[in-house]
Amino acid sequence: MDKPQGWTSHDVVGRMRRLAGTRKVGHAGTLDPMATGVLVVGINKATRLLTYIVGTSKTYTATIRLGESTVTDDAEGEVTATHSAAAVTEAAVRSGVEALTGEIEQVPSSVSAIKVNGERAYARVRSGEEVTLAARPVTIHRFEVHGIRPVRDGEALDVDVTVECSSGTYIRALARDLGTALGVGGHLTALRRTQVGPYTLDQAHTLEELAEELDVLEMSQAARALMSNRELSDEETTEISFGRRIAAGVAAGTPGAATPEQPAAAFAPDGTLVALLADKGSYAKPVLVFAPDNEKHPPKQPTAEQQAGQ
Repeated sequence: MDKPQGWTSHDVVGRMRRLAGTRKVGHAGTLDPMATGVLVVGINKATRLLTYIVGTSKTYTATIRLGESTVTDDAEGEVTATHSAAAVTEAAVRSGVEALTGEIEQVPSSVSAIKVNGERAYARVRSGEEVTLAARPVTIHRFEVHGIRPVRDGEALDVDVTVECSSGTYIRALARDLGTALGVGGHLTALRRTQVGPYTLDQAHTLEELAEELDVLEMSQAARALMSNRELSDEETTEISFGRRIAAGVAAGTPGAATPEQPAAAFAPDGTLVALLADKGSYAKPVLVFAPDNEKHPPKQPTAEQQAGQ
């Protein structure tokens, strides 16, 4: 869905529970209240796919203001310092962006949801505690500058960017670190998530649209886009439906073996998502079974010879 500004991800889940008429709703990665854009929400059985979506790459469009620092590294926090950015050149901005591209060590914002000794960092900050989080490795696949314009009578600069990054990256921390590198401070003034893994804004719906019609991406379609695919025969479908292993096979889109962390989506001949499979030696074993169907696929009956030997 396309999350509106001012809503928490938890707010969205609550609303979707009412719209879908079920408590079994979850999301695949928090968006700050200030941010808008793609929030992947799972309903009922599809919540089991969310684990495999959380770790995918994300893409954002954002505006970074150079010349002002805030306590939250975004526009929702109190301004803590201002410096003139009038002397900052476009070449310096682009050089700073380049230095923050690739594999970097990033210190998350102190008001993030990361837990410190069992308590959220933002809660500790709100209670007056100083919090400094440990740096963590993240990858910035793409950090592009689209425009630079003066604001605040030329004392500050707004920089419009696109960022494609690994899971766990804080875009407001990028804004902070760019401002720090340029010696003027910086914070995020706008953030919109345009893609999560294979899911884009083109597929997203607003809350108002979903209230009119609960138009959702069918679970089989979601899995096909997210994972490598394996097409099953009728016999393999029956075996997997009962949680049994089958011979390892080639899954389209898999460069190597499917693993529990990156399984393949297995589909019945009619296109139904049956399970997620991981290879183990010469066999493929179900990690999750979505379509156990004892009536449609009854267990095999033993042969007369097998019965005689029992």
